[in-house]
Amino acid sequence: MSQPAPAPRPPDPSSLPALRERHGPRYRWLLLLSVMIGTMASVMSSTIVNVAIPDLSHHFHLGQERAQWVTSGFMVAMTISMLTTPWLLDRFGYRRTYVGTMLLLLAGGVGGGLSDLYGLVLAARVAEGLAAGVVQPIPAIIVMRAFQPHEQGRAIGIFSMGVVLAPAIGPSVGGLLVDLFGWRSIFFMVVPFCVASIWLALRFVPNSAPGKAAGQAAPLDWGGLLLGAAGTLCLLNGLVELHGGTPLEAALLLAGALLSLVAFVVWQRRQERAGGSPLMRLTLFDNRAFAMGSIVSFIYGIALFGSTYLLPVYMQLGLGLSASYVGTILLPAGFVLAVAIALVGRMADRQPTWLLVSVGLALLATSFALMATLQLGAPLWPLVLFTVLGRIGLGFILPSLNLGAMRGLDTALIPQGSSAINFVRMLGGAAGVGLCGIVLEWRLAVHGDSLARVASSPERLRAFDETFLMLAGVCTLAVVAAWQLRAPRAPATRA
Repeated sequence: MSQPAPAPRPPDPSSLPALRERHGPRYRWLLLLSVMIGTMASVMSSTIVNVAIPDLSHHFHLGQERAQWVTSGFMVAMTISMLTTPWLLDRFGYRRTYVGTMLLLLAGGVGGGLSDLYGLVLAARVAEGLAAGVVQPIPAIIVMRAFQPHEQGRAIGIFSMGVVLAPAIGPSVGGLLVDLFGWRSIFFMVVPFCVASIWLALRFVPNSAPGKAAGQAAPLDWGGLLLGAAGTLCLLNGLVELHGGTPLEAALLLAGALLSLVAFVVWQRRQERAGGSPLMRLTLFDNRAFAMGSIVSFIYGIALFGSTYLLPVYMQLGLGLSASYVGTILLPAGFVLAVAIALVGRMADRQPTWLLVSVGLALLATSFALMATLQLGAPLWPLVLFTVLGRIGLGFILPSLNLGAMRGLDTALIPQGSSAINFVRMLGGAAGVGLCGIVLEWRLAVHGDSLARVASSPERLRAFDETFLMLAGVCTLAVVAAWQLRAPRAPATRA
């Protein structure tokens, strides 16, 4: 007597097809909203601490170089952890990866707010950075896979508009909290965003990564991860040692960064030839648009994150404004950025992305150059205007750069591509924060001033002005690279 056929296994209600069937055409937008909330929390945690750096410096009796590690430590951790996103998604699936990182970000926020030792505050920032790094590449993967090419610009524009509202409102609320309750309060701002993102993820984020079941990943490329971490740390410490250290130490650290980069490339190529699973697939850079987009992302990261660190310090210690006043000045610029991103996102579906990126970088460079014209005691409306101009530039860049770089990639390479281009941008950002701090300290010493003095001076403003001009030059260099995003012309045919 034949055995009855086993009953078919019921479909997983948390799988991607089941969620699509349950929620219909709107599901892709609900999924995007779910990851948007978490990304808002990670972006807020990366920028909001900047308004509290002066208070942190005074509370823990820190110099400028040590205080900036609250920002740089976050950036280093975020940069390194980005490389692990594709592996984590394959190994644990979208839901467990996403919820796990949100729990780590939540723990970092609560732990940093309760800490009474600078070392613990720094550890909390590193934990937040690790979580933020894993989350950052995920939205681009979803946009490139869940949306059609003609609506990808709109999707990433809406997503980016929501994400930038967090840092737009964050400095204002954070500055007010710093003035009223001290620096600890700003760590707790990420808590409601983390809780909301976890609730949404449990409802709308699928268990498995698109295209394969969770748990099918190859072993993590620990060799590549260690080489990437070593190179990043050598680069940042080498930049710090260029000013305040010995030339020999700086040269050794920068040489270590270069050697780590070479070793990383060799190791990744060896992994690919052996049929393994490298941390970063270097075949991505065979695509010309992706290679040029990565160069632009690195230079753009230097300018973006360097200025995000520099602007609040400039307004408080250069112009003598309170933390809450700084937040109020940055607020309109943040709302303008949100609107600009939404509009440019729609344009990115119709206009060449290289042109939009070039326009944005030119506007950003102009805003930095104009900052150097401000003087002590001058009206504040030019400061607001120049800041708004720079945010309009960012609005042109943010929705366009990833789309222009990744549209030519095969679907299977999209997770790796998103991870790689975000890693390159954050590596530039980590270097940019350190570079701005070094250049500022160097120019302050040249002009005979120090941020340890309470009152500002024309000499201090000149040091800030020269740092802004350095950033303007970096953005101008990125414009040259952005032009290379253009598709090569087809060779003319003879009649």
